Amino acid sequence: MFDALDRQTRLTVNQKKIIATAMLGDALEFFDYLLIGYVLAFLIGPWKLTLGQSAVVLLSSGVGAIIGAYLWGWIADRIGRRTVFIVTVLNFSIATGLLYFTPDNGWIYLSVVRFFVGLGVGGLYCVDLPLVQEFVPASKRGWVGGLVTAVIPLGVGLGGLLAAFVGPIDWRLLFLIGLLPALMVLLVRVWVPESPRWLARQGRLEEARSSLAWALQVDPASLPLPRSEQNSVIKTDWFDLFKHRRSLLVSWLGNLGVQTGIYGVVLWAPSLFVLILKVSPQEAAQMMILLSASDFIGRLSFSWLSESLGRCRSGGLLGFGAGLLLILAGYQYDGTIFGFSALWLILAAAVFFAGGGWAVVGPYAAEIWPSHLKTTGMGSAYGFGGIGKITGPLGLALILGSNNYLKPDVPLTEIPMFFLYLGCWFLMAGVVYNFFGLETRGKTSEEIDRELVAAK
Repeated sequence: MFDALDRQTRLTVNQKKIIATAMLGDALEFFDYLLIGYVLAFLIGPWKLTLGQSAVVLLSSGVGAIIGAYLWGWIADRIGRRTVFIVTVLNFSIATGLLYFTPDNGWIYLSVVRFFVGLGVGGLYCVDLPLVQEFVPASKRGWVGGLVTAVIPLGVGLGGLLAAFVGPIDWRLLFLIGLLPALMVLLVRVWVPESPRWLARQGRLEEARSSLAWALQVDPASLPLPRSEQNSVIKTDWFDLFKHRRSLLVSWLGNLGVQTGIYGVVLWAPSLFVLILKVSPQEAAQMMILLSASDFIGRLSFSWLSESLGRCRSGGLLGFGAGLLLILAGYQYDGTIFGFSALWLILAAAVFFAGGGWAVVGPYAAEIWPSHLKTTGMGSAYGFGGIGKITGPLGLALILGSNNYLKPDVPLTEIPMFFLYLGCWFLMAGVVYNFFGLETRGKTSEEIDRELVAAK
């Protein structure tokens, strides 16, 4: 039945609807998730937050994302992709809206509610990519998966734009705007059916054929049902993950390295611009727009590279490029290039690789697992990598001193050490992808399944 999908050379309108829904979901979830980086720049001074308190605010959502990725990834393999998509969107949207009620000096309230934002974001990210991949042919899986992640910086850039204009009026309004993604649920209910591959694995073959026929825009009767011996239901056992050691090594360590690096940069960057470059929070938010643009261009580039170079070499390029540039940015934090801040420009170049590489990291984390473990495996990888949402933001606090305040008398001489710390995490990811990855470019789900079973 799925041979018809893999023979496809052009995407249908219905397939494009599913891709558009996932793209919108990714953009809006990270708009909500990373708003805190902009808001914190407004709060650190008036609330007199220490680096330790600021780090807790930033990393609390990371703790939620770890749990959400493991939990919702496993549930999506048990009850289906579509239901989990809807529930997780509502989860992070409502939690972001609740942040509007943050009291003055309420960094503890901010941290607790941010935990629930992370819970939903971790879950949605682990279900929307597999859902899209299961509706497109193998020949287009890499660039389509990359394209879905490419819109994330647009959501981050929208956050920067709104922070620059709405933040000075009332930063709480930014969180109120964060309720808007909940409207996406209507799109999902109208446009997105359940994954045909998931339905087939549950033995619901007629429903699987109808779902696939809808995507291909053909008569269901034109698609053959699998033979009777292929009708057995495949159940998901979370502990089966540990039977695939190579998938575990590459997806877990790759995610950990990249998430530590990118969240350390993106969450702290607005506040570091205020501290080091002596700009206002509004100007810092505007400066982040360049980083978001670089991130977007990087993701489009890596979407193409994942199909031309392959997943493993593209992942290596991501790690080595981002790692070396971040280390350079740290040692040039007080320098200039053509009259502009060297820190700002080099960080923008680093984000081309660091953020752009997510066009490989996310889709690859789903591809490298067997079909019946796809969202469970991706959830486990994103969840384990979510430790980076803690180790990234926490790194600055530990290096500069968690009891210090983010103000000019903070020991700026330690800034290079912070960027060296982040850069080394990226270098580790580059080594893992380049030398230990299993290449999945152009292979069907069935071919990948056979290779993974043979490699156990």
